[in-house]
Amino acid sequence: MDVLAGKTALVTGGSRGIGRAVALRLAAEGALVAVHYGGDDGAAKETVARIEQAGGQAFAVRARFGEPGAVDRLFEGLTAGLAGRGLDVLVNNAGIASTNPIAQVTPEELDRLLAVNVSTPFFVIQRALPLLNDGGRVINMGSTASRFAVTMQIGYTVSKAALESMAPTLANELGRRGITVNTVAPGAVRTDMTAGYTSIPEVVAGLESITALGRLGEPEDVADVVGFLAGPRGRWVTGQTIDVSGGTYLGPLA
Repeated sequence: MDVLAGKTALVTGGSRGIGRAVALRLAAEGALVAVHYGGDDGAAKETVARIEQAGGQAFAVRARFGEPGAVDRLFEGLTAGLAGRGLDVLVNNAGIASTNPIAQVTPEELDRLLAVNVSTPFFVIQRALPLLNDGGRVINMGSTASRFAVTMQIGYTVSKAALESMAPTLANELGRRGITVNTVAPGAVRTDMTAGYTSIPEVVAGLESITALGRLGEPEDVADVVGFLAGPRGRWVTGQTIDVSGGTYLGPLA
């Protein structure tokens, strides 16, 4: 169904992993998709090509988050690609990970995590406000890491919890314009960013053993939820965090 026909969307970090799946999903629903990426030209071109081969519309925008002027470069490319149109869907997906316990997190590492995972989406939203059409959607990519303790991800957890905290206030502020703001919180998903542990059978078995649905997530599992929130059927959901983890850490399994 072309429920997003005539709509526009920006997906940050849209060239790979969950971001690519989201870009493909929104394009399949009829949206013109701006595929943001940081530096992998090949991955961005492949994502755009896949969208176009399926009959959709997309263009790539390069801006390396965490560098000075990145948000400016993003919006220069975005406004050029939109060619005078407004923005209907903003998906803040781009982010970086950390695998250090608190004793090993350096000030530089924490500063970069907060810059890319919190400050950048904050200012992307700020810059997008004049472009956002009434009835639009803002969807931030959080993590179930903010729901339970993961020693080796404490810096990442802090950044995702901060990102998640934005949604209720923004939903209140933008609600009178019909704009919804939500957070999607995936659990363990097979992507290139998680390949360091999702390629280890013992780790995968351990994660599956604490997940109600008994498997790791795939990017499309997350993209389908983003697609719901981005479309007309998600119009009455705002200010919420949607857990998309297959039921991770719900309690002892029978």
